[in-house]
Amino acid sequence: MLEPAPERARALVETALIVFGLVVLFAVAPHEVAGDDSVRFAHIEQLLHHGDLSGKGDGYSLIGPLLSVPFLALGEVVGSPTTWASHFNVFVVAIALVVLFRVTRGRVDRAFLRTFTLVLLFASLLTEGMRTYGPETVTTALVGLGLLAVVSGTRPILGWAAIVVGVANIPASLGALALLVAVRVLTTKRLRPLLALVAAVALVMGEAWLRRGSPFTTGYEGNHGVTTVMPYSGRPGFSYPFVLGLASILFSFGRGLLFFASGLLLWLAARTRRLVPSRRMATLQLAFVAGLVLVYAKWWAWYGGLVWGPRYFIFAAIPASLFLATRLHRASSAGETPAGRVFLLVLLALSAWVGLTAALGDLHRLDFCAANGYELESLCWYTPEYSGLWWPIGHYPLTPRYLLIGAYFALVFAYLAAPLVRAIARDLAPERRRWAHGWRL
Repeated sequence: MLEPAPERARALVETALIVFGLVVLFAVAPHEVAGDDSVRFAHIEQLLHHGDLSGKGDGYSLIGPLLSVPFLALGEVVGSPTTWASHFNVFVVAIALVVLFRVTRGRVDRAFLRTFTLVLLFASLLTEGMRTYGPETVTTALVGLGLLAVVSGTRPILGWAAIVVGVANIPASLGALALLVAVRVLTTKRLRPLLALVAAVALVMGEAWLRRGSPFTTGYEGNHGVTTVMPYSGRPGFSYPFVLGLASILFSFGRGLLFFASGLLLWLAARTRRLVPSRRMATLQLAFVAGLVLVYAKWWAWYGGLVWGPRYFIFAAIPASLFLATRLHRASSAGETPAGRVFLLVLLALSAWVGLTAALGDLHRLDFCAANGYELESLCWYTPEYSGLWWPIGHYPLTPRYLLIGAYFALVFAYLAAPLVRAIARDLAPERRRWAHGWRL
């Protein structure tokens, strides 16, 4: 049966926004291979051109770079491998979205999925991961799709396999997998999920053995940052005070999930938990995020280096977007309170700003944060003025590239916010008439 004309028109508009938006993120947004990504890129190039698998000087996995080999090969023919490496994660997200829509066909409302996709692409911190060669986006895609397959019962073995590969791509996420598996075991009362944890540990140790000569050599031995005025700087490994790391990851202006993934707050509302398409899925996603936070809270570089935002926690974009899309999809219904709609609009605006600043740039261009041997870098973690969220104000030139990106993100925000604004206007109509009554010139 054909959909009503308004629904078909809505589907066409939203699909066009998604497809054209991916083109904007691929062709217009700035891309780069910098920082840790340069080391990963050098390793895969060394393997491809010289057959060298060694990785004794660092703990970076080759799993993500190996998945990018077809794109690097294309770069040998068209453009350059570096250029295609910097655009690799756009393809990762695009392919993941295609799989998402195919797997959920007939199971999840397509309109809701389109809303979720628009929020994820243009109102979340995932956008920054699509501009780099970082491993976090690959892990986010694999774990996210894997959880979908596991919870829905659609090829759960493949789902767990995707999760295992995604976790092995970032060995530190083993702690997140452990918490996820624990939740799954307790809720299903089955021990089988423990096999996924065993497999992930085996894969991480196997790569370490193959590349570094021992399954117990992580590549991070003695790894530490520079000594600055910060009292716990210069110490190696998991030496950061847990409470301070936890508070910084959650609440700091430059890295805090409160600001960069504010949609997570919606899980505290009973309405969100009641309306979310799959509460089991949401619980497992939150368990994975919590596991990442607990692991990195002790890591000396919990802040992720000189980057735009909390790159270790890009996976948080999935549940944050899920909760925001869930509420947006039902924002006009009678069950939503006027105060709830206003709060939802505020969260959408903040999330849209996160997506825009993520698409525009990062702190690699802010020489201040790297000056004097990174002595002042902590200002970029804790102060609003040097945060990746607020530093762009007044610092980006009004070039055609930035104007186009800004205009497109504003268009998507306006489209998502329009039903919410209309509902708020209806809520205020009686009050507006009451306020206007009795006034004369």
